[in-house]
Amino acid sequence: MNMENTPQTPEQEIEELRATQTLTRRAVSPGMEEHLYTIHPVLDHGFVRVIDYMGDDAAITQAARVSYGKGTKAVSNDEGLIRYLMRHWHSTPFEMCEIKLHVKLPVFVARQWIRHRTANVNEYSARYSILDREFYIPAVEDLAAQSTTNNQGRGDTLEGEEAQRVLNYLRDDAMRAYDHYEEMISQDGQQGLARELARMNLPANIYTQWYWKVDLHNLFHFLRLRADAHAQYEIRVYADEICRLVKDWVPYAYSAFEDYRLGGATLSGKALDCVRRMLAGEEVTQETSGMSKGEWREFRGVLNDPG
Repeated sequence: MNMENTPQTPEQEIEELRATQTLTRRAVSPGMEEHLYTIHPVLDHGFVRVIDYMGDDAAITQAARVSYGKGTKAVSNDEGLIRYLMRHWHSTPFEMCEIKLHVKLPVFVARQWIRHRTANVNEYSARYSILDREFYIPAVEDLAAQSTTNNQGRGDTLEGEEAQRVLNYLRDDAMRAYDHYEEMISQDGQQGLARELARMNLPANIYTQWYWKVDLHNLFHFLRLRADAHAQYEIRVYADEICRLVKDWVPYAYSAFEDYRLGGATLSGKALDCVRRMLAGEEVTQETSGMSKGEWREFRGVLNDPG
């Protein structure tokens, strides 16, 4: 057997890339260097891996100081400056950093993800290539009924026979659709349907892949929405994994983002007025707040007050 003509597996290709060392004069992030080409599993068949990146914490402060000049002299260090930029919603310095990710994800997650139209995307083409027989099948604990209070959310977890019935539907329907997909594109003794047509019969839980390149400012916006507790679980786990990568890449910037965005909250003028009145000792109710019932409920949630 001629081993030289044997194609590499994806895992072998990744290991070869990780073993390659290149001298460079550009700034590098030691934390991100460790993540380059490493597969980080997500869901049952998905993953995230870093293909390339540009910039680090110093690139953010470098850009800010060019922009502000003498105005930054009062800031004594890079971490303090980055926190100032994040606190006051200065975006362009964070655009100096970029990251390119290789992501494998279910199609229905990709359709949510692509709504963030501030990145460069190149997706695996099912017009030219044949999709793998890989589908996202939720774990039992992630099967939930429709929420009765939130049209976009989940309610109680399904259990027992009901959960098993749903799992069987998801698995059996996906397998049946793929069987028909294979039959339609088969050229065994017949012409076969074009791949670009046959793909329409595949379910939304089949996996696709793409390269996704984005600057840090827009990445933070994506993570603020998708790493939020209210985001759909299947996209949130991808956002959580990317958060861990960004934390190692730009630790000062991520710390500020975590504090002011993930862990912070924006209050309306009415909500801020209510806070002032509460601090003054006044008992404020929904009726005296000037807010609607929905606004009041969200406001009390920010304060971690179920009342």
